[in-house]
Amino acid sequence: MEIYEVGGCLRDELLGLAVKDRDWVVVGATVQQMLEAGFKPVGKDFPVFLHPKTHEEYALARTERKTAAGYHGFVFHADPSVTLVEDLARRDFTVNALARDPQGRLIDPFGGQDDLAGGIFRHVSPAFAEDPVRILRLARFMARFENFTVAPETLALCRQMVAAGEVDALVAERVWQELSRGLMEPKPSRMLRTLLECGALQRLLPELAALQAVELAAASGTVDLLTHITQVLDRAAQVQAPLAVRFALMMQGLSHAYLLQLKISSVCFDSQLLRGVCKRLRVPAECRDLAILLAKEVGHIHACLSADATSIVQLLERCDALRKPERFAQLLQACTLQAQVIEAFAPTEAGQRQPYRPAAHLQAALQAIGGVNTGAIAARHVGQPQLIKQAIHAARVACVQETLER
Repeated sequence: MEIYEVGGCLRDELLGLAVKDRDWVVVGATVQQMLEAGFKPVGKDFPVFLHPKTHEEYALARTERKTAAGYHGFVFHADPSVTLVEDLARRDFTVNALARDPQGRLIDPFGGQDDLAGGIFRHVSPAFAEDPVRILRLARFMARFENFTVAPETLALCRQMVAAGEVDALVAERVWQELSRGLMEPKPSRMLRTLLECGALQRLLPELAALQAVELAAASGTVDLLTHITQVLDRAAQVQAPLAVRFALMMQGLSHAYLLQLKISSVCFDSQLLRGVCKRLRVPAECRDLAILLAKEVGHIHACLSADATSIVQLLERCDALRKPERFAQLLQACTLQAQVIEAFAPTEAGQRQPYRPAAHLQAALQAIGGVNTGAIAARHVGQPQLIKQAIHAARVACVQETLER
């Protein structure tokens, strides 16, 4: 039995990055031997085990063979005869096909160190084309490693995979898993650009890819709406916005209200597009609800400085801001990030960003209506739910009016 440290942990270590998890490959062992050594099996499709003390993953060296389209269409073969190089050969990129033996010697049969030095993602072998998830992984890695490029032959292979329909066979859960992880990387724009370049975005998110055809006037000239969206996403990454905010921002090109904010009146996307995307990708409720709320209310939030007290209270009530203050804070953060990229809210000549006044304005209004004693109002109108609702609303409007007059 021979044990080697493998994969991304070595890549990150060689790049001088922090290593979160370490993975190991075991050569020359059987499942029974692993069990007898105290390892706990966790793999369903192939033999993966948890170390009895460290709980790190140890996988038996294996090869794989494509048997059907999509992510699940593989048969795995693992036995003591499979060599380390055979195991490394099935990996996606040369920079991930690295191993280190117990003596600390690096094993690099496919030139991964050279590609690390050159900042290149290059596929290990033609077998790359058998797994469409690797396109998503490539895009996610591009969002994480800002100085890396894709080898021309790898990009060409990704395009061939898309043309062959491999991407169409991906299950929604795996697409969302990779997209969401990519959105949380430092440069999510690079993920979307990579998917667009190889044609995968047009298959997975055609609604988003279509934004490239919508022109938007900017201070530096004319840009397409997709470029604008990616600029907002990268700004969200800079301030480490949560996933729900980043997803909502990514989908705002499908919001008619946002298009009007950008003075794009010639294009009107169907409001059901956003719901359709969320349903198709099985987006978690937290991300879906914030995206829909932002699409509905972005125009009202941007314009709230000129709104009267009644309109502001109605806005806060529609957003359920009192019961869900954290979601409302995320909604305001998304609007702030949008505003910082839109030309009308560009940085000043001194290089300082103008404060986004609607956010503070609405937070002050929310604090004001939070002081309304709804219990006392309800006690004065026992058995009259409609009157209670009207009285609470009137009290909230009065509080906001008082705040506006200060």
